[in-house]
Amino acid sequence: MAVYKDGSKWRVIYRYTNWKGEKKQTQKRGFATKKEAQAWEKEIMLKQQTKLDMTFASFFEIYEQDKKKRLKENTWESKSHIIRTKILPYFGDRKIAEIEAKDIIAWQNKLMVEKM
Repeated sequence: MAVYKDGSKWRVIYRYTNWKGEKKQTQKRGFATKKEAQAWEKEIMLKQQTKLDMTFASFFEIYEQDKKKRLKENTWESKSHIIRTKILPYFGDRKIAEIEAKDIIAWQNKLMVEKM
């Protein structure tokens, strides 16, 4: 994977193997800083490897791509609304591997207090 300066912006070129075993290359342009480009590159690589070291928000993006096609529009909108308004604000920036049962219980308790 590589990060390059492209005029005043930065771009990432990366290679991956898709689910069919075919090697692919793609890129993303328009990052303001090199740090942003490297962070995006790292997150994409974690998604490609499908390891639990990715953030919950990144996992939701993968989940959305998969489930949105399989559900009726109304069902997906209800599910998406709950995830975006209730779960992502609390767990979005945390890595999936770091979320423990005690964190989920604390989150549920917080939701219960907000309802009252």
